[in-house]
Amino acid sequence: MDFVKSLMNFESVNKKTERLKRKVEVLESKEADIAEEFEEVDSLGLKKRKREVSTWLGHVGNLKDKVQQKEEKVRARGWVISNIIDLFQNDFDRLENEATELLQTGNFAEGHAVEADEGAGVSLLTTDLVGQDFETNKNMICQWLRSDESLIVGVYGLGGVGKTTLLTHINNQLQNLPDIFVYWVTASQQCSNFELRNRIAKKVGLDLSKYGEEKEKAAKLARTLGRRRGIVLILDDVWDCFPADVVGIPIGVNGFKLILSTRSLELCRKMNCQNTIKVEPLSDKEAWELFLEKLRRETLLPPQIEVIARSLVRNCDGLPLGIITMAGCMKRVDDICEWRNALEGMEESKAAKEDMETEVFRVLRYSYDNLKDTTVQQCFLYCSLFPEDYEIERDKLIEYLIDERLIDGRKSRQAKFDTGHTILNKLENVCLLEGGKFTWVNRRYVKMHDLTRDMAIQITSTSPRFLVLAGVGLEDIPDDEIWTEDLVRVSLMRNYSLSLPSNASPRCPRLLTLLLNGNKIERIPDCFFMHMNELTVLDLSFNQNIARLPSSISNLRNLTALLLVRCENLEYVPYLGHLTSLRRLDISYTGVAEVPQGIEMLVNLRYLNLLGTSIEKITSETLSKLCHLEYLKLLNNKVKVRAEEVSSLRKLDTFTGHFYDTVDFNTYIEFFRYELIESTERNVYLKECSISKSNGDSLVLPKEIQSLFIDECDELTCLCDASLGNAIHLKVYRIYSCKGMKHLFCSSCFGLPFLRTLQVLDLYLLHNLNDLMEGGISITRTPSNCIFRSLKEFRVYGCHNMKRLFMPSLLSHLQNLEILSVCDCEQMEEIIGEASNEDVDQEATKIIVLNNLPNLKHLTLERLQKLKNFCSTSIVCSNSLQQISVLKCLKLRRMPLLCEEPNPFPSLQRIFAEEEWWESLQWDHPQTKDLYQPLCQFLERV
Repeated sequence: MDFVKSLMNFESVNKKTERLKRKVEVLESKEADIAEEFEEVDSLGLKKRKREVSTWLGHVGNLKDKVQQKEEKVRARGWVISNIIDLFQNDFDRLENEATELLQTGNFAEGHAVEADEGAGVSLLTTDLVGQDFETNKNMICQWLRSDESLIVGVYGLGGVGKTTLLTHINNQLQNLPDIFVYWVTASQQCSNFELRNRIAKKVGLDLSKYGEEKEKAAKLARTLGRRRGIVLILDDVWDCFPADVVGIPIGVNGFKLILSTRSLELCRKMNCQNTIKVEPLSDKEAWELFLEKLRRETLLPPQIEVIARSLVRNCDGLPLGIITMAGCMKRVDDICEWRNALEGMEESKAAKEDMETEVFRVLRYSYDNLKDTTVQQCFLYCSLFPEDYEIERDKLIEYLIDERLIDGRKSRQAKFDTGHTILNKLENVCLLEGGKFTWVNRRYVKMHDLTRDMAIQITSTSPRFLVLAGVGLEDIPDDEIWTEDLVRVSLMRNYSLSLPSNASPRCPRLLTLLLNGNKIERIPDCFFMHMNELTVLDLSFNQNIARLPSSISNLRNLTALLLVRCENLEYVPYLGHLTSLRRLDISYTGVAEVPQGIEMLVNLRYLNLLGTSIEKITSETLSKLCHLEYLKLLNNKVKVRAEEVSSLRKLDTFTGHFYDTVDFNTYIEFFRYELIESTERNVYLKECSISKSNGDSLVLPKEIQSLFIDECDELTCLCDASLGNAIHLKVYRIYSCKGMKHLFCSSCFGLPFLRTLQVLDLYLLHNLNDLMEGGISITRTPSNCIFRSLKEFRVYGCHNMKRLFMPSLLSHLQNLEILSVCDCEQMEEIIGEASNEDVDQEATKIIVLNNLPNLKHLTLERLQKLKNFCSTSIVCSNSLQQISVLKCLKLRRMPLLCEEPNPFPSLQRIFAEEEWWESLQWDHPQTKDLYQPLCQFLERV
């Protein structure tokens, strides 16, 4: 019987192994295509890799290594069934979950890299130039750049005088000139030659890690920069001289020019600048006009207040940063007493002759003091713990502020985040922080101007005392004398290769915060935390080489946050039962295989993230004791929970995890129906569930659901077969490996309300899918009946039975489609089919085709071996089309999208293809090919 049971378990493991292999094969295909693209463009230095794509490739590589290691262990043990089960059963679901997540996140709609000329020509956000001198300076610099004699231009002046603003305008003006490619790099303080070279290489998309010697790296960078004519490199905020050849800057080669900004004329001279220009402070008149502009009053200032205001502005010494900051402080201030108080504070500061680097420090310090709220001040100072010029994601910063108890922990999670955003908004409004939004993801960030950060670091050099050496290329921790006993916060984050000596034991009895994340630390000595008994926040995230934590962590009884994100080799976490003050524990994406011992004792825990670990079980008794949890992530097939276990956590705001069945899921949704927070995204993942209506089990989805992912629900036959009626606001729908699905739509599906709100539709590995529409169905479009009116992204991967993607009648409902991607469909012969004989008016259908896809921006066709035709008739994409990618589609001979007109699409920027395919294309007018040829980026065919 044991053998039979083992054999059944083996069959289960074998089935899972095949599923994992299929997913890894898809990942390898995507990885190979991206690698081909990068290999080609790296050699030319024409592209800058996107950070998110590089990170994704790294995670794919890590997953492949883990799978390979498991297979090697099986082979080493002789293929004994029980051994296979022991090795694979425990880890398989974690590996498959990782593969599924990578497939979800591996759709890079905007491409894998930024073109060098695009990256170089990005318009930077800036403020208007103020003063006649600024316009004169800008024109003078542009004139110098047109001269062959002027190779290095130096811009110098006081901190806060507007050097960066001036260079930003020059950057934006140069990008409009033909054949000029501008790269912007911020040097900043403590930037070594090595770090400067890496920053420039990263900007141009060059990976120097494959080159050993420093001279070799510099030579490679110089060759890349010198290959293209008309490159202008802008180095902002240079503090130290550097040899251009040592860094790899090819001054004068192929017209290469350098512009640098600094606070020192002497540095300009040492750098052999042929031309220098000093940015002078504003005149009194210009300063007053800038102040009034930023004050934004609807009425004139009363005469008595105006006298005081003019004195305030004069105290800013004509420095725009100070004037703007002061105006931010005095917005909506009408009481003359407050104006007098501000002036008195400024004059007292000036009389004190504080040892500041520039006069603008007084203004910044006044703005800081004028906050008055100590919590807001502490939040501002906290931002200085991050590296210079670092874009700090708002939500992550707020998590830190919650950990530090700078935000009231008694509030709900949403209320705490609302408080955090309110604080950051206030700091932005008084110009102590700058705000922005990441381009690759819809998230906001804040950052500090370098002078503002300098001021914050100066404040924290006394009380409260900080030690900040973040992102400066540190290899060894500071000497013992630097770790003074009055230190409160220490940040050594993002130094990338930091090592801790075996006897390191800093004596910091008052230390509250220690940020060591992003350092590739391999080992932490047990004595390291011996003298840090007051420590509350410890961040060791992104130290992939740490295998175990020292047992001394168990004694940090005041710890409120322990962060170990992406410590991928971490397997051992010591006993945590003594850490009863702990509120946030994040061990996501680590090698931890068991719930840390003592976790049930953490009665104050608010945040627990076990995502991407090998943990197989967390008991209901443990969950019931964590009654204050607000945030819980347990996404692992092995860790399944009952609805009553989760519903007992009355304060839970965010939950990611697996239920045993649809009954538990429905119970959970029903329980939280009246407690859902509108601003919280609702994402549901259903795997191996019986969700078909034919089973009699009605699936209850929250009305607020925004994203639905269905994986291996084999009984599902079409969209309306699942109980999705409640999903009236669904935006993202991904269907993966559902064997029962032969068509996506039947005649009953078109009444589903979410079809009109859906923005993203992805179909993965639906091997039995024959058509999108059930046979014989045709849908007409009227102004009031546009079914997919919101759909922007449609992807089809690995649907091997499909021969044709669209019929024209369905295409007419996709007028807002922006991204269309079809890959790895073995039988796909045509993307848009011909109108059938049953169509009432075939001529009308052709007109529909001609006038649709008006918003299509990105088209991807990859590994479609039998694809012969894109569309049987002409098709128009208006002027929206930006990028076409066609790889391994050698039977495709015509591309109707590439219109046969005198001028190509004005919006089209790139065509990624294999040269063999491009040369084989057939054209009605041969000259059309010549028009599109400059847009082609040819990739090697493997």
